[in-house]
Amino acid sequence: MKNLEKYEGVIPAFYACYDEVGEISPEGVRALTQYFIDKGVKGLYVNGSSGECIYQSVADRKLVLEEVMAVAEGKLTIIAHVACNNTKDSMELAAHAESLGVDAIAAIPPIYFRLPEASVANYWNAISSAAPNTDFVIYNIPQLAGIALTPSLYREMLKNPRVIGVKNSSMPVQDIETFNAIAGDGHLVFNGPDEQFLGGRLMGAAGGIGGTYGVMPELFLKLNELIAEKDLETAKDLQYAINAIIAKLCSGKGHMYAVIKGVMAINDGLNLGSVRLPLSPLTEEDQVVVEEAASLIRAAKERFC
Repeated sequence: MKNLEKYEGVIPAFYACYDEVGEISPEGVRALTQYFIDKGVKGLYVNGSSGECIYQSVADRKLVLEEVMAVAEGKLTIIAHVACNNTKDSMELAAHAESLGVDAIAAIPPIYFRLPEASVANYWNAISSAAPNTDFVIYNIPQLAGIALTPSLYREMLKNPRVIGVKNSSMPVQDIETFNAIAGDGHLVFNGPDEQFLGGRLMGAAGGIGGTYGVMPELFLKLNELIAEKDLETAKDLQYAINAIIAKLCSGKGHMYAVIKGVMAINDGLNLGSVRLPLSPLTEEDQVVVEEAASLIRAAKERFC
């Protein structure tokens, strides 16, 4: 029986860390990893959407994971997202991740071409075969990937013994129930949409992986605690406060991750750089948004934590 307890809880999606010329900053990666260890989160999801993976090279992604593992190995559960838009590069990243000792690898489906389910299954299984001793997590995010994980595709993937579950970022929380019912014991679902962490956990998600957890980990850790304590009224109030913060983070002209990095510079003293083009960096006007978001987070931590 697989040890799934190590995946249960709050797993922030790791942010891309750049230097002043926009290249990967090993120092930034190590500092951010230590920040998460100090905050007490369960693990990290590395090189996913929040890591700006589709705008990074294979070499970039290897470097990021190497620097994360240098700090986090044995201290955090590490899930490495290894999907590229071709099977060869994805398999290379999967093998590299296994060589570093990650707990699991994960992958979105291939984007752009609308591939039949059999091709998507072949893609995922090929990636998994490159890391034969490592758990595999399917990343379902149809609103961005253009391909949804269907019950029939999930049943096909469950024939692979390394598949432990789904990072589910589709919007209907009912999908969490569906995937749990199909897979049964020995598998799990991670809640993806941060705005419905409470709803997803109540529908059976064993934990969550999210792109805004990192800028306010204390709030998501507290929310997870309130759910465990069955204090759902306070949990609802906290989820509403989190959602207001997320709305603010998304209100700048710069991309949300640029705003998040600006907030973390203010609240946590971390310099993670900007975002990689074509994502939009912060504008001058965005500084007000950054400061307001930072203030909202501080106020919520004071109120709930």
